[in-house]
Amino acid sequence: MQRIQNLIQAVEEPDYSLAEKAQAHLDNLTKPLGALGHLESLAKTLCILRGTLKLTQPKPATAVFAGDHGVALAGSSLYPREVTAQMVYNFLNGGAGINVLCRQAGAAVKVVDVGVDHDFEEMPDLISAKVARGTANLLEGPAMTREQTLEAMAVGAKVADSLIDEGYDLLIPGEMGIGNTTPSAALAAAFTGKSAAQVTGRGTGLDDDGLNRKVAMIEQALALHKPDPSDPLGVLAALGGLEIAAIAGYALAAAARRVPVLMDGLISCAGCFCAVRICPTVREWLMAGHASVEAGQRVFLAELKLRPILDLDLRLGEGSGAALAVNILRAAVAIFNEMATFESAGVSGH
Repeated sequence: MQRIQNLIQAVEEPDYSLAEKAQAHLDNLTKPLGALGHLESLAKTLCILRGTLKLTQPKPATAVFAGDHGVALAGSSLYPREVTAQMVYNFLNGGAGINVLCRQAGAAVKVVDVGVDHDFEEMPDLISAKVARGTANLLEGPAMTREQTLEAMAVGAKVADSLIDEGYDLLIPGEMGIGNTTPSAALAAAFTGKSAAQVTGRGTGLDDDGLNRKVAMIEQALALHKPDPSDPLGVLAALGGLEIAAIAGYALAAAARRVPVLMDGLISCAGCFCAVRICPTVREWLMAGHASVEAGQRVFLAELKLRPILDLDLRLGEGSGAALAVNILRAAVAIFNEMATFESAGVSGH
């Protein structure tokens, strides 16, 4: 707990004094005022978060945190629990969606075993940090102990620190865990007061009956645990997953190091939202990569008041939507740096 407390104390707000200067530069580029829309606001946000008007292209890295879930054994997902470990091998072999999109975006990929019910051999780009062999079934009791939750958060924080020390300056929280949309939706309901039906989606492709069973599971979990939003660590322990807790620690450590976090879909946002509830200033260091079709993720974004960069009906997870959004951030940086001003181009201004 002391490690997490130290991180909380280290998180400070970005320097917003650069906002006016960044906007003045954008307004002086050879275009009508605001003509590049959200691309301009992204460039300004990067200036604020980096504390400079001399932007460089981001050096992004994705940490894919993997963990199994007890609730998956209760039938919350279409896929068997063994797929979590199988997909970890797919990540490590470079064949998953996140690998393809990170290659395109020039982003590194690290895979973190924080709670998979499988023993992996040593492999390049695999970080072995298993806290437990999956969570307990949240329908029967707390998914994690508070100690396991803190340990998983510390894993995420350590990974963030390591990536930042290697020079990465844009961190993407990815994840893998069969059944993890169920605890993520439960967290959305617990923290926002929305009903289970309002925050629950089809996950890996549930039909109507499957969706109804999933909603009922979340309602059962909420009734069992009676989560108290004023105790965010307790809520996370009762409902969350090991990879979700790791993402919370990852976001917290990134914010403490003044490095922006580019969120992905439902599970990524669930972890980051937990970090915000533990330390509200973390919110200032978050960016939204995309809007998922999962209802809970859009609820998280609305609560955080963050506008997603992309809206492409994605629901893969892994960090994929955020990796895709890196290309838009690169375009925003290029516009800010390379577009001529009215004066330099000899063009009459507005």
